Amino acid sequence: TPLQSAYKYKNMGNVYFKTGKYNEAIAQYNKAIDICPKEKVNDLAILYQNRSAANEKLKKYSSVKADCTKALELNPTYMKALLRRARALEQIGDLEAALKDMATVCIHESFSNRTSLVTADKIFNKFVEQLAQEYLANKEYVMLSKNFIESYTKMFSKDPVFSRLQQPENIPEFFKKPLQALKERKYDDVIPLCTEVIKSSEFDTLPSSKFEVLLLRATFYVLLGKQDAAIKDFERVVTSKDASEDVRINALIKRANLYAQLEILELAHKDFDSAISINPKCSDIYHHRGVLQINMHGLLDQAKRDFDKAVECNPNFGAAYVQKLDADFRIALMSENVRSIKAAAKEYKKAFKKFPNPPESTLYYAMYAQVMLESQQFEKADTILAAALEKDSANANLYVLRGSLQLQWKQNVDKAIEYMKKALEIDDKCELAYLGLGQIEMERHVSKEAITLFENVLILCRTYMQLIDMYIMINAVKIQLHVQKQLGCIPRFLQSFTGFIDVEVADRHRLCRIN
Repeated sequence: TPLQSAYKYKNMGNVYFKTGKYNEAIAQYNKAIDICPKEKVNDLAILYQNRSAANEKLKKYSSVKADCTKALELNPTYMKALLRRARALEQIGDLEAALKDMATVCIHESFSNRTSLVTADKIFNKFVEQLAQEYLANKEYVMLSKNFIESYTKMFSKDPVFSRLQQPENIPEFFKKPLQALKERKYDDVIPLCTEVIKSSEFDTLPSSKFEVLLLRATFYVLLGKQDAAIKDFERVVTSKDASEDVRINALIKRANLYAQLEILELAHKDFDSAISINPKCSDIYHHRGVLQINMHGLLDQAKRDFDKAVECNPNFGAAYVQKLDADFRIALMSENVRSIKAAAKEYKKAFKKFPNPPESTLYYAMYAQVMLESQQFEKADTILAAALEKDSANANLYVLRGSLQLQWKQNVDKAIEYMKKALEIDDKCELAYLGLGQIEMERHVSKEAITLFENVLILCRTYMQLIDMYIMINAVKIQLHVQKQLGCIPRFLQSFTGFIDVEVADRHRLCRIN
């Protein structure tokens, strides 16, 4: 019969396959496919799958994809063909399609086959890296929000450029236009105006204060996300013998922070050390190094020593003072020493009297509320945030924190959404609000809305790692959507499956932006 003849050719093909004669095997499978009755769909599927195996050995991945696709059209539950097509798609570079195939395999295996899970995770990671690289290559640079920029400026006790605005009579003529744009919050104009000065024919003959123009441009390149351009300007400043000590120290601190964002920690620490060698009594150095010790290394004790030193150098530096209090309080909580916890809380109350007004008071309220939230003292956290908003009602991040509190405290999703949408009304570039709303929709399985919200954060990402984090979130949701379409629901065990849905990256992104 035709079917028996088809199997005869198939068996001959298998013999050739086992002896490594793949072209000969393919010739036999071709004959088998041609003669096999069309109604014998399962038999035909096997023949196409066998031919795809021989093509895979010959690295003819487009042919593998075509054969596996035909086999799956004939038998949609043919997992061997689906796995082989996923491998071929990975080799071709169609990682999104490969990932969907692997997700389907994992679904049919009830996510119990570790080999499949590892393969899916590998393709997932390659895919998000590919997306991040493609995005960076075509990125449109967008300046961060005015609220973020103004908060950023308060992270320095003595910024040699920003402090110029307090003494306008001492501003050099060549620096007036860039600083006027800074004063008027026309932040998109700062880089072009600085560039105009730097490219002028007289720049080389200007006094040493010209390096402040380079420093200002480098600072705004950081805020715009143009890291390479920022590093070049910082390099010109820190290597100049004519730049003042304050200017070089500020450039070293900002470059160290940029290296930390780029996860080049050795160079970050080297810049902090260089800054200390110029002026070991500069409060800003220790404050920013302390933040790095916590964010990048998780070294609370070392961070505390840096914050102590920052406050010792400048007791009136509000940002350093609150970081010191926060470190003291967290160390007390970890030790579970009731007396230490009470003493640390008392110091927080003193700080409210020492720095009663924004932006310092806002920072204290926000960090104190965060500690209360983490220790599940929800009512106290809410009281603190309410007081903060009375003083600083235009601070979008406070509304996000209060929204997060509503979720953890009362599981009040509607109220959380209300607060986070309020944050976006105040600041349409508030990343924390987009992240928070995206996570809510992700957990409610409103996948398309979650993807849109996370894509809003992409525009504001400044580093490759931030892009990786967001693409992990976006594609975790897309996997959810793919599973939901196939099964009609999201299985309970998948809701917490960290191989696909890793909400920790959102927390990491959030921590980076708060600090």
